Amino acid sequence: MNSILARRTFLLRAALASAGLVATPAFCASSKRRTIHLGHTGITWRNSDVESAVQDVASLGFYGFETFGEVLEKEEERGGFYSILRKNHIPLISAYCTMNLTEPARKKEELAKAVRWCQLIKKNRGQIFVVGPNQVSRQTYDFASNKANIIGMLNELAKTVTDQGLTPVLHQHTGTCIESRDETYAVMETVDTHHLKFGPDVGQLTKGGQDALKVVKDFLPLIQHMHLKDFNGKDDALLGYCPLGQGEVDVPGILDLMEGRKISGMVMVELDNDFRNPSPTSMNLAKQSRDYLQSIGVRFRA
Repeated sequence: MNSILARRTFLLRAALASAGLVATPAFCASSKRRTIHLGHTGITWRNSDVESAVQDVASLGFYGFETFGEVLEKEEERGGFYSILRKNHIPLISAYCTMNLTEPARKKEELAKAVRWCQLIKKNRGQIFVVGPNQVSRQTYDFASNKANIIGMLNELAKTVTDQGLTPVLHQHTGTCIESRDETYAVMETVDTHHLKFGPDVGQLTKGGQDALKVVKDFLPLIQHMHLKDFNGKDDALLGYCPLGQGEVDVPGILDLMEGRKISGMVMVELDNDFRNPSPTSMNLAKQSRDYLQSIGVRFRA
C-alpha cells in the first residue's frame, strides 16, 4: 500500500508540474483566465430530446457533447447522429455506457455490446468510452465478494475498448457496484491502468460522502475524462444536484488541477434531471452552470 501511495504522489507531482501548478500562490479563481475547454453531457435533457440537447449545448458555447451508448443506437436506427452534430458544429467526445461488471455469465453479451457501442462512438468521431457500473442493491451488496469479478471484467472490457481504438474510463456512480471511496480506490489501485483510465464524476463523489478534490488529486495522472457536477442535497427534482457554483463541490479547485492537462477526453459539465418532477428547463440549467463558469474565468465558443 505504501508503494502505491508513493507512486501516486510521484505521478501527481509530475502532473502538477506539467500543468504549471507547482510552487505557485494559492489559486485565485475570480481573477484568472482559464484556457480549459469544457463540454456538456446530454443527461439534463430527455434522451428523446437529444437533438435539442445538442442544439442547446452548442448555442451556449460548450466545446463538446456526451450522450449514452443506447442513444447512439437509437439515433442510428433513425438515420444516424453525426448529421445533428455537424449541423450544430459541435463534436461528440464520449458516450456513457452502462456495463454489467458483477455477473460473469453475462460477460460475452456485455463485451459484444461494448464493441457495438465502440463502433458507433467511432462512427460519430468520439474518443471516450465511459464505463458506467451496473446498479446493485446497496443494502445487501458485498463489494469484497464481487471485487474479483469486477476487476476481471474491467480488465477484459478495457482491453476490448482500447483494441477498438478508444479510451475507456471508469465512472464511479452512486447506487452501483462501485460507489464508495474504498471501492473506488480499491478498483483503481488494482485494475490494469495501462488500458483502463479514470473518468470521475465529482458530483457523484460528493453525494457519496467523498472529498472530490482529494480523489482528483490522488488519481490525477489517470484522469482522461471527467463529469463536472455540483451537489447541495436540496433539490429533489435534480436528485440533490444543482448548477455549478451552487453546491459543495470545489469547482475552481478541480479546474485548477485539470488546467493545462492534455487528456483524451474532456471535462464535461453535467446536471442530472428527474423528469418526474418539475424543474427549470434543461437549457436554463445548463446556462446557469455556463454563466458561473464564465464568472471564474472559463471561456466559451462565440
